[in-house]
Amino acid sequence: MLINCVAYQEGKKLCDIPVEDISDYLDKPGCFVWVALRDATDAEMAQMKEEFALHELAVEDAARGHQRPKIEEYGDCLFTVVHTVDLVDGDHLATGELAIFAGKNYVLSVRRDSAKGFLGVRARAEREPHLLKMGSAFVMYALMDAVVDRYFPVVDMLESELETIEDRIFTHGAQRENVERLYQLKRKGLVLRHAVFPLLEAIGRLHGGRVPPLIVGTQDYFRDVHDHLIRIGGRLDAIRDTISTAIQVNLSMVSIDESEVNKRLAAWAAIFAVFTAFAGVWGMNFKYMPELEWKWGYPMALAVMIAVCVYLYRRFRKAGWL
Repeated sequence: MLINCVAYQEGKKLCDIPVEDISDYLDKPGCFVWVALRDATDAEMAQMKEEFALHELAVEDAARGHQRPKIEEYGDCLFTVVHTVDLVDGDHLATGELAIFAGKNYVLSVRRDSAKGFLGVRARAEREPHLLKMGSAFVMYALMDAVVDRYFPVVDMLESELETIEDRIFTHGAQRENVERLYQLKRKGLVLRHAVFPLLEAIGRLHGGRVPPLIVGTQDYFRDVHDHLIRIGGRLDAIRDTISTAIQVNLSMVSIDESEVNKRLAAWAAIFAVFTAFAGVWGMNFKYMPELEWKWGYPMALAVMIAVCVYLYRRFRKAGWL
């Protein structure tokens, strides 16, 4: 689906143009075309391939989707794939994909399975014609920067939820729920890690050393995106380590609770074993037992058993077993 197709010259918007006229504006000096598609069909991708002379492998990756974040060079064209991760309904993650084709005088963005668009990026770029004058390289940076900026609220949510779980770790009876929430949080963190770290590796090639000709003059902007990704990666590493520690602490709390239960059971078993032992001895029907003919034998037997059990109960209480 075509979102918009706009021609720019010297950083200023000329007009919205039909797709059929793209080639006419590509030939104009100082002019570039920015096209945005959403969930593009095969016919639309074929049309874009013809208009911009795109490489068939890059077009195939953009049409198929489910690609790893990457930046590839196809002649004078840079093909970039980034994953979008957005918060939905507070704490649910919606993932999508954005493919960007950037050439000398064109930018084509194709988003797939993404609920949020990038109209704000276009509006921001049009408000800064001195930056938009840099051409397709700046547009590519602006799109990537917008995607990376959307990662920060996700990281904030993960950290906030982790702090909430940490406050409940030592709450009695909450261990099972805590473990479930920690594993769900770990899975959310992995979703974001799969978007951040491959892109971190790829974008490092866009500043410093040998960079693609298209990027020369805009390296500082891509270095800024790289710095943001490093910050996010560091926070994700800290979250992952804290989750692992929290899971271990939570499992230790479960073991401690089980140990307490086992001690209580053992203490009560020892107390009732006294009754069993004394009853077993006095329950033997031998003729010559001193207590058989004594009228106080039965009360005395009960008193002895109760006294021993009370003594054991007090000792177990003092030892912290009961």
